[in-house]
Amino acid sequence: MTVTRLVIKEILHSKFNFGLGLLSVSVAVACSVGSLTLMNKHVMRTQMMLDNKKTETREKMRTMEEDIKKAMQKLGFNIVILPKEQNLSDWYAEDYGAKYMPEHYVAHLAQSKILTIEHLTPRIRRKVNWPETQWAVILVGLSDSEGCMAEHGHDLAYKPISRGRIVLGHEVHQGLGLKVSDEIRFMGKEFVVDACRKEMGTEEDMTVWMDLQEAQELLNKEGWINEILALECRSAWANLPKIRAEITRILPETQVVEKSSDVLAKIHAYIKVEEEGKTAIEREQENISRMKATWKRFAFILGPLVLVISVVWISLLAAGNVRRRQVEIGILRTLGFRSWQILYVFLSRAVLMGLLGGLLGFIVGRCLAHNYQEPMRQIHSGWLFSFGLFGLAVLGSVAIAVAASWIPAMRAARLDPAVTLREE
Repeated sequence: MTVTRLVIKEILHSKFNFGLGLLSVSVAVACSVGSLTLMNKHVMRTQMMLDNKKTETREKMRTMEEDIKKAMQKLGFNIVILPKEQNLSDWYAEDYGAKYMPEHYVAHLAQSKILTIEHLTPRIRRKVNWPETQWAVILVGLSDSEGCMAEHGHDLAYKPISRGRIVLGHEVHQGLGLKVSDEIRFMGKEFVVDACRKEMGTEEDMTVWMDLQEAQELLNKEGWINEILALECRSAWANLPKIRAEITRILPETQVVEKSSDVLAKIHAYIKVEEEGKTAIEREQENISRMKATWKRFAFILGPLVLVISVVWISLLAAGNVRRRQVEIGILRTLGFRSWQILYVFLSRAVLMGLLGGLLGFIVGRCLAHNYQEPMRQIHSGWLFSFGLFGLAVLGSVAIAVAASWIPAMRAARLDPAVTLREE
């Protein structure tokens, strides 16, 4: 009889004992695999929720950002740079400044690669008497600075005006009965009406717009301006101190004013939502880490406990089996079987028990864990089978079975057949 057939007959002869050992290994593996699977499943589900939260937050922020950009485009420039000596009370009251600064400030700002504002535009704005009509109007000279035009694609409310062309506010063109392409005379110079603005209900209805250089010539202020218009960059939304610090560092003889509007309220809401989204995501990440640590502690406690119980139980089963089979062992020894063959029979029995127990425990543990709290089909199918975890489960179960059976198997191999048969 071969040793392999002897192993099979040994298992068939002690089916109940072998089944109890198999059950012990399966339970140990199922508990370990199930706890690890539940931990991975929880982390996976929480990470999925976190990714959805991130996507939702990004989409909300993108929508709000687009809304703010559109509102800013309608508003136009929201940063005004004024000469440092300009009295702001007078500026607010008169809606123009009496102090001037060199026009080259614009080029200086552009060359400095400033990060907080964009689309720098020089402007001269002053209330004048229109001698040809005896009207008091606000003359506005506007020009885009070189190197800063439309760099970020903003569709601004203020457009460059060609020389010889003029744009009229609502009250001006309505009161004088003017329309586009009409020729008019303003402060002794001929112009063609380029556009007629819609009614705004503000002092803008009494403005006359033209090219900056022409306005400077009419006011005898060549090379001088009293305002620089700009847009806040995305990185400096609702952060006026940051904008002021950067501009005054470059142009110390200036001051910065931010135009208040509904856009600012939207910007503050945007920043608040962004901060709340980041805080919620960070909180979820902390919860994931904390829960993962809890699951690890649970697995590290449960695993060794089940392992010890399984080893002790299998060891007792193996020792009882050897004790009941002493006569058969003695007979085999008298028939010529060597000690290593007896050892091989019992250890082979343990290896087979570990292999079957590991396979059964892996399947049971994974299935139970995947069906816990939600159907298995809702979880990615890749989690149902993991080669790494399967290999660890099988090798671990074989190691448990062999380690628990080693001492009883050594006792069986060392039994003296003469003493055993004489006692029986």
